[in-house]
Amino acid sequence: MFVDRVEIEVIAGRGGDGCMAFRREKHVPRGGPCGGDGGDGGSVVIQAKSGVNSLVAFAHQRHWRAEHGAPGTGSDCHGRSGKDLILEVPPGTVIIDKEIGLEIRDLVQDGDQIVAARGGKGGWGNTHFKSSTNQAPRETTSGGQGESRRLILELKSIADVGLIGMPNAGKSTMLSRLSRARPEIADYPFTTKFPNLGMVSVDLDRSFVLADIPGLIEGAAEGHGLGHDFLRHIMRAGILVHLVEPMPMDQTDPIANYRTIRHELEQYSADLAKRPEILVVTKSELPGSEDVHKRLCEEVGRDDVHLVSAVTGSGLNRLVRHIADLLAAQATVAK
Repeated sequence: MFVDRVEIEVIAGRGGDGCMAFRREKHVPRGGPCGGDGGDGGSVVIQAKSGVNSLVAFAHQRHWRAEHGAPGTGSDCHGRSGKDLILEVPPGTVIIDKEIGLEIRDLVQDGDQIVAARGGKGGWGNTHFKSSTNQAPRETTSGGQGESRRLILELKSIADVGLIGMPNAGKSTMLSRLSRARPEIADYPFTTKFPNLGMVSVDLDRSFVLADIPGLIEGAAEGHGLGHDFLRHIMRAGILVHLVEPMPMDQTDPIANYRTIRHELEQYSADLAKRPEILVVTKSELPGSEDVHKRLCEEVGRDDVHLVSAVTGSGLNRLVRHIADLLAAQATVAK
């Protein structure tokens, strides 16, 4: 089960109360206050963890609570602090405050973390109030309340390259051919229901992460179908590889389909629409694919449109090199 957006409530632990106690010991002529401080409450920490690839654990449990701190005791013994509760999420998870709609933190790398709710401080025991003028204090303080927050956890897949296109454009087949990923492949629309990631090796020291994004439809930017759910997963991709099917099953025009996807990207995010795009006509083994390739080159005014076949392997090596070179150029500019 793949879950990429959940709403949860996190509640930090309450601090332990301070203790009021006095020493009553044999052979100690003068007693005195000996109440210890309470322990701090545990905090709720959200941490990105490599290997975690879904938010499914949070779909079945919405309330997460850290341990309370223990109260102080006599003999100046401090109470035990509550354990922090660490919630592990996939890298690429965005933490959003539900109440104000503010993005708090974007956990991109493995090990990135945020204290989502801080534990309450432990209360002071009466020893804390001892002074030369107050030698038998009876004051204590209660432990502080822990913070609580309602959060939205939203996963945006982390990939260098995103495969986009209409349903059945051949994205899953392309991913399986270029990497060791094994997504479900079938000849009906929307076979892919969630993003699949695969590592593509270029040579001994170069590789990149490729994401197969489920097919988009007209109106995706307005949320039609699962538009928003799919579109947010390509927001991190530095390069978009746009696959165009030469002979769609629904008999639609391939060039019109390309324009439809471009329009949805522009409607969803102007920044996303400006990402570098590599155009690919798939299924070159089919008759008529070369004509579609020629028409698309004329339509976009480019001569670098690829014509490939994931079935025969034709054109795939050239495509991979093009992607790797473009990623290398981006990395050089970023430096």
